[in-house]
Amino acid sequence: MKDFTKEIKINTSRSSGAGGQNINKVNTKVEARLNIAASQLLTDEEKLILLNKLSNKINTNGELIITSQEERTQLRNKEIAIHKLNRMISNALKIKKKRKPTKVPKASKEKRLQTKHIVSEKKENRKKPK
Repeated sequence: MKDFTKEIKINTSRSSGAGGQNINKVNTKVEARLNIAASQLLTDEEKLILLNKLSNKINTNGELIITSQEERTQLRNKEIAIHKLNRMISNALKIKKKRKPTKVPKASKEKRLQTKHIVSEKKENRKKPK
């Protein structure tokens, strides 16, 4: 996994939510931005993959933006945001295995036919005799 900490720009602001008086005084919300197009660690192919897969998280300037305001401290929110960003990039770059189609097993076919037969007999027995 690549370390993007040198390429990430960190912005802080006041967080919303619980925290009491601390919220009104301290900038604990952290916004981590990574400019994918200008990244030195990514290849051109990886950049294209990220731009396609993470298009809803990337702004018009080509920056991947992650925010964190869960914790009361700026340092902890910074760690969480960087971890989220690294995890998101590694998940997007993972190559998914192609599904191999398999046959339906003989036993499950027989079981299905057996249950159909049982249900049809049950319904046949509900009819009035001729």
